[in-house]
Amino acid sequence: MATIYKIFPVQASPAFVWDAIRDVGAVHLRLAQGLVKNTVFVGEVRTVSYFNGIVVQERIVTVSDELRRLVYASVGGSASHHNASMQVFAGPDETARVLWVTDLLPEEAKVPFTQMIEAGAAAIQKTLESAFRKPR
Repeated sequence: MATIYKIFPVQASPAFVWDAIRDVGAVHLRLAQGLVKNTVFVGEVRTVSYFNGIVVQERIVTVSDELRRLVYASVGGSASHHNASMQVFAGPDETARVLWVTDLLPEEAKVPFTQMIEAGAAAIQKTLESAFRKPR
């Protein structure tokens, strides 16, 4: 099994970052603008459409406000196994750190998934920091 471990800073408050991550039906609006074109959330499954035409379905497993942690797993798709979690921690000076951990099979899928996670982290960071700086 491959594990991808990504941690990145966000220049926004942990509460602000968590509020966007926990809004599982608005990834395209609040979390990863440009990378994700649309998100539809029905029941416990969200369908995420990416800019490159890839469409994935993800079952939302856990949304923990106490831990500021989201867990989801792919339904179908190219990986025979895929689950991931995102968790928000307080960083220095009232900023946030996001920990994104993905486990998947087969091992050979690690390279393309890593590329998508890197692009995702950059889009998340840009979207959240831009939104946090806007007057509310």
